[in-house]
Amino acid sequence: MNILILTQDDPFYLAQQLDYLLERVPEGANIVGCVVFDVSPFGKKESIIEKALKTWRIFGNAFFLRYGMKYLRSKLSSSSKVEHVLEKHGIEKIKIEGSINSEDSLEKLKSYDPDLLISIAGNQIFKKALIELAPEGCLNLHTALLPKYRGLMPSFWVLKNNEDYTGVSVFFVDEGIDSGPILVQKKVKIENRTQEELIQHTKKVGMDAIIEAIERIREGGYELIPNPDKESTYYSFPTREDVNEFKRIGKRFY
Repeated sequence: MNILILTQDDPFYLAQQLDYLLERVPEGANIVGCVVFDVSPFGKKESIIEKALKTWRIFGNAFFLRYGMKYLRSKLSSSSKVEHVLEKHGIEKIKIEGSINSEDSLEKLKSYDPDLLISIAGNQIFKKALIELAPEGCLNLHTALLPKYRGLMPSFWVLKNNEDYTGVSVFFVDEGIDSGPILVQKKVKIENRTQEELIQHTKKVGMDAIIEAIERIREGGYELIPNPDKESTYYSFPTREDVNEFKRIGKRFY
């Protein structure tokens, strides 16, 4: 089974987790290439200056300095780069100019003859032609228990809302937002984790869920878990007031 991965050059968490996944790809699953989008950690394409100012205004000085230093260190360290992980595993990095949904992009992806697409932190909207490009469909990882907490930054919102549990969902992409049927879902007890710890933990659980999803597709006859809109909640980017409330109730970013 030929698999194409669609991801972004995330400087904080993704390289380590992608390495974990690629070390454990099930036998018979062949990763034929990986599209790496420009980094956009909060789901919106902005310049690096715009992202930095937005982060500072909403999350404050300490958060900005911590992750600003992490970002700068990632630029100097090859081990934290997605591209380095792909080279380590001998996987081709696929360069896409402009939209992933353009005819040129779709033709390039088709040339790899993929049976399955897997989006991990993909930051472009996928349209129907892309979703239906591979015969087995397109999977996406979302670090929440869908249909709850669709949208951005679920790790922040589950902590702010004092949830006891969160989780991961690997689902088939449709033209909605985190709305497709779920193939694998795993529940996670939040305990006393910081947001950083929760992100790291759920992304690792998410890699295991992707592995399980690949195995289920290869075996066939899988059952899907509903993801009903009527039971959904959706969250966008937090405001400074949301961050202040997060801190007031004793939650920690790191």
